[in-house]
Amino acid sequence: MSRRNWYLLTNSVVLGWVVLTIVAVTIHRFVPQPLWLMIHVPLLGAVTAAILVWSQHFSDTLLRRPAPAGRAGLAVRLGLHTLGAAVVITGILSGVAMLVVVGAVIVGAAILTHGVILTLQLRRALPARFSPLVRYYVAAAAVFLGGIAIGATMSAAGDPDLTDRLVTAHLVLNAYGWIGLTALGTLVLLWPTVLHARMGETADAAARHALPVLVAGLAIAASGSLLDVRLLVAGGMLVWLAGARIGVEGWRQGRSMPPATFAGWSLAAAFGWVVVAAVTLAAMSAVSPDWTQLRTGYLMVLGPLVVGFAVQLLLGALSYLLPVVALGSPAAAKAGAEMLDRGAAFRVAAFNGAIVLYLLPMPSVARVLLSFAALGVVIAFVVLAVRAVVAGRRVRRDEGANPDRSGRVSLGMPVATAPVAPPRRVGAVAAAFTVLALCVAGGVAADPAAVGISTAAGGAVVASGETTDVTVEVEGMRFTPAEIEVPYGDALVVTFHNTGTDVHDLTFANGVRTARLAPGASETVEVGVVGADLAGWCSIAGHRQMGMELAVVVTGAPAPGASVTDAAGSAHGHDHMGGMDAGEGSSAADAARDIDLEAEPGAGFTPWPAALAPASADTVHRLTLEVTEEEVEVAPGVTQTRWMFGGSAPGPVIRGRIGDRFEITLVNEGSIGHSIDFHAGALAPDEPMRTIQPGETLTYTFTATQAGIWMYHCSTMPMSMHIAGGMYGAVIIDPPDLAPADREYVLVQGEMYLGAQGGTADADKIAAQTPDLVAFNGYANQYAYEPLPATVGERVRVWVLDAGPNTASSFHIVGGQFDTVFAEGAYTLRPDDPGGSQALALQPAQGGFVELSFPEAGNYPFVTHIMSDAEKGAKGVFHVGH
Repeated sequence: MSRRNWYLLTNSVVLGWVVLTIVAVTIHRFVPQPLWLMIHVPLLGAVTAAILVWSQHFSDTLLRRPAPAGRAGLAVRLGLHTLGAAVVITGILSGVAMLVVVGAVIVGAAILTHGVILTLQLRRALPARFSPLVRYYVAAAAVFLGGIAIGATMSAAGDPDLTDRLVTAHLVLNAYGWIGLTALGTLVLLWPTVLHARMGETADAAARHALPVLVAGLAIAASGSLLDVRLLVAGGMLVWLAGARIGVEGWRQGRSMPPATFAGWSLAAAFGWVVVAAVTLAAMSAVSPDWTQLRTGYLMVLGPLVVGFAVQLLLGALSYLLPVVALGSPAAAKAGAEMLDRGAAFRVAAFNGAIVLYLLPMPSVARVLLSFAALGVVIAFVVLAVRAVVAGRRVRRDEGANPDRSGRVSLGMPVATAPVAPPRRVGAVAAAFTVLALCVAGGVAADPAAVGISTAAGGAVVASGETTDVTVEVEGMRFTPAEIEVPYGDALVVTFHNTGTDVHDLTFANGVRTARLAPGASETVEVGVVGADLAGWCSIAGHRQMGMELAVVVTGAPAPGASVTDAAGSAHGHDHMGGMDAGEGSSAADAARDIDLEAEPGAGFTPWPAALAPASADTVHRLTLEVTEEEVEVAPGVTQTRWMFGGSAPGPVIRGRIGDRFEITLVNEGSIGHSIDFHAGALAPDEPMRTIQPGETLTYTFTATQAGIWMYHCSTMPMSMHIAGGMYGAVIIDPPDLAPADREYVLVQGEMYLGAQGGTADADKIAAQTPDLVAFNGYANQYAYEPLPATVGERVRVWVLDAGPNTASSFHIVGGQFDTVFAEGAYTLRPDDPGGSQALALQPAQGGFVELSFPEAGNYPFVTHIMSDAEKGAKGVFHVGH
């Protein structure tokens, strides 16, 4: 394979990761994905693949000696990395920690091999002025191995405090070590080459002296995380920044020959962003009171910083290297470079401007629009890269067998003639600013309250010109202070600091609200000029009903008698992240108005699978339950956002025997905190039943010691809201003497308190215990539409669980009589007893099973004999044939 085709092939792997990044980010905007997925696809995928390819190329060029195993060895390393990164990402998506560990080991093998080969190549090479730069790549590989080891440990760690510390060390070693060291070492030569500038006489010496400083800074910062000393992280990043002063040499070169291409400006901006990122981490490490707040705060800005530094570094480097190395001749490289430089000013301004604006206080809609603007620049790069290769190969084909190679120099890159003065790009930059302004304006227009644009609280008010600043915190499920006194006419500014253990927001009746804030996070909002009393609350489903309300009380008003404004009908129910809290929506939006149980489901309806398989022979049961929040149909024409375990409500049935061990991994892919409580296990609830925040994982392990059908459910407060929202399921532990049955079914009864169409459950209805629907297995009347099959004379066992959260059940089969009843761990009726049973009575969280044989063919309805609940959807049919 020719040299240029080899580089086209290896860089196609890099571009493939870039395309996957585009896909992941696009999907994330519609179906939220884990934060770590959004970080690992571009960094572990695209950037690491590019480092493997181009660090080897630069090492070959600088050392004038090919690497051991040559291209074949690089192909193996690149293949190992691709496989390992894919396994890591699969593990993140599936929540399987072992996959993350296995993938990390594979990636580590690729990086270890890479570092060893570069070390051997460096030791065997003849001395050269810039050969010490290869040490940057060796050091980066060594640091990355530490980061990989910490990442694998972090994925399996069960201690939240330890995980928070490991996250910081993992980030330092990987972002500032693996990527940072590689970037700085490469830019020493690549930057002046891109600028066509003269290499400084002290550049090589500065680079040699900077490397130990950079490595020392990384070691100090990482040890601070491991030793539980946050100030060491701050100090280490300051030392790292001192080593990054080699950028001063690049600044001088840029002043003498300013950047004139997309590659030059992108590389300059990338260096600027890594400095900003390091300063931010140092400052936050110094002021954060604990590791959790450091992790939460830094991760909030990590995404934009990753894009600004790593993604822009990749785009800038490839924009220069791809044409000059992979297209075969100076003329072909020029054609490719011109293609990749199209719209350079617009793309650079739009990309960096979007990041700057994203980091400022913005409505969530504006942030979405800005992220799409930045994503458009990445998509444009991929399109232009493909077109550049096509254009360059066309020129190369036209040149024939003897192209002009007079521009080739020792670095293996052609140097073009000194560039002419660049054209004026004011129009392109202005166009980029116009696009960004439209993104911001669109976000503000869609959500003006998010930036404090609203009518004055209380109507027309004469402003006093004074400002009242208040800090609101959380204690349990209460705001503190719960009452804020504001002089009439003052502008109210509230800083909401979430000192609780769950996600919360603060919404005011005039429409001003904060984002949903993770524990430890803060946000400041301008409520407006206050002229009348004003209500505030947490808009997350059920939290207001738990007591998360506050009152803004006006003092010194000219007309007394104003009461607390309650805009529940018009302002409640729309959170800052775009979700609907249907429990606080207007009655006009109540989905209960659309209930028609005489209607039938639409085409393609599939009932929840009630048929139950026997318990497996396994004695250890491992299962991953992902928590998701999905809009699904719960009755014909009625949809709700259900909170699900394992993709369904109720969650999947788990079955085993006494003595079996259950290892359940809970992965929170939702937007608020969730947890899980298994009634089938007896253990202290403190750790395994704790609430985990979005993106977090816990493992719940128990051994079954008692038989029965046991409920599992989310125990995050308000528990009634989470259970009514769909977060429940059944664990069946077979009694030791359980006889075989011809068919087994499981029916989990639950209530639904409908909010708006597509919204979450109504917390007020839950508190009043007035369900709109009662259903078996999450869909009203579903087994009336799709009857459960049986045959005359077969022995049928029906397991029943009442998940509640509020209503009892009395399970009855019309036309059937039970000869076996097992309730709450004990038989109350056996086949040889003279009597029979007509109903299985259960309170919420109780369960059991009944057995019967159908005497003749026909349709046998089953219901809860609390008939008003049966009429709300808790009924179905057994269709019995011969």
